[in-house]
Amino acid sequence: MGTKVKGSPDTEYRYFLKEEEMTSFTLRTTARCEMIDITERLAALVKESGIRNGNCLVFVPHTTAAVTINENADPDVPRVILAVLDRIVPLADRYRHAEGNAAAHIKASLFGASQTVFIESGRLVLGTWQAVFFCEFDGPRTRRVQVGLTAG
Repeated sequence: MGTKVKGSPDTEYRYFLKEEEMTSFTLRTTARCEMIDITERLAALVKESGIRNGNCLVFVPHTTAAVTINENADPDVPRVILAVLDRIVPLADRYRHAEGNAAAHIKASLFGASQTVFIESGRLVLGTWQAVFFCEFDGPRTRRVQVGLTAG
């Protein structure tokens, strides 16, 4: 049973199947640095939730990984982004971080740990060429992506 929500005075009550949903999934990265398109996985979670309009919050609980929105039509775009990042933040420099992955921490901080995408009519609202990417900067590893879906 959903939650009963009263609309404007001249409308009937609406029912949401769920007002919010928290879930997560894991993925296995295969390279030190890579960008993995997770848009279809997110779209499936939105569909399963039954939420028609609201927000999809994607959060990466890792300090050497990130999430971003960028072009998915041309596979060279993620490659170029990663190549430029390697020039801006080289793997080896005079970093003082003892683990040897300081560059990964810096890259993750530049991109950020979360993105929010609107949900409209049960679908993610993304531009024609846009996709949501999980960004690995210290792989290969098994990673977790947390997703919060909220109606409203």
